[in-house]
Amino acid sequence: MARLLPGCSSVWLERLVWDQEVLGSNPSTPTTYRKDGASGGIPMKRIGLILGALLLFSPMAYGETAKAALYNAEGKEIGNATFTDDSEGVRMVLTVGELTPGLHGFHIHAVGKCEGPDFKSAGGHFNPLGKKHGAKNPEGAHAGDLQNLSVETDGTAHVEWVVKGVTLGPGENSLFHPDGTSLVIHANPDDEMTDPSGNSGARVACGVMTQ
Repeated sequence: MARLLPGCSSVWLERLVWDQEVLGSNPSTPTTYRKDGASGGIPMKRIGLILGALLLFSPMAYGETAKAALYNAEGKEIGNATFTDDSEGVRMVLTVGELTPGLHGFHIHAVGKCEGPDFKSAGGHFNPLGKKHGAKNPEGAHAGDLQNLSVETDGTAHVEWVVKGVTLGPGENSLFHPDGTSLVIHANPDDEMTDPSGNSGARVACGVMTQ
């Protein structure tokens, strides 16, 4: 569903459409009304202008989807993730395999670069507000702090989460800031408190987010 940018009210949109019709239209151009021919109907031209303006100010104007392919330390692709703008943040769907069973720390990192085998090129956690690490930390959490990833006995995991407090559009919390972002899976569970990464150990998989 189309959404206006902050500060762009429906009244403003109506005025924009009126200006285009009255000030920018050709008086000699006939107006087409509703199919039933009733007087006072909404001109088809007006409907077109409204739909065009809604599209202009919808999240689609900024690229409302993203993706990431995840690679292990050997450079093998082991999973993928998709991202979609959501009313509460960004919806992420992840499918991954070839991991050790159990819990793994899982975060969004602040640099869109995954150079193996240690993936340190991905930088620290995405943290535009300068908070401490972890949902259990009274001074946390990082915007890039995610739940622990639970891997099945066959080495696979599939999750669908809404990552709150981030966006695919513009702004300080954008996952597409100038340095980009990456998804990183760690070897150990995240204790959700200890800076900088919850004692979650080595980085075992990494994927750069792209649009």
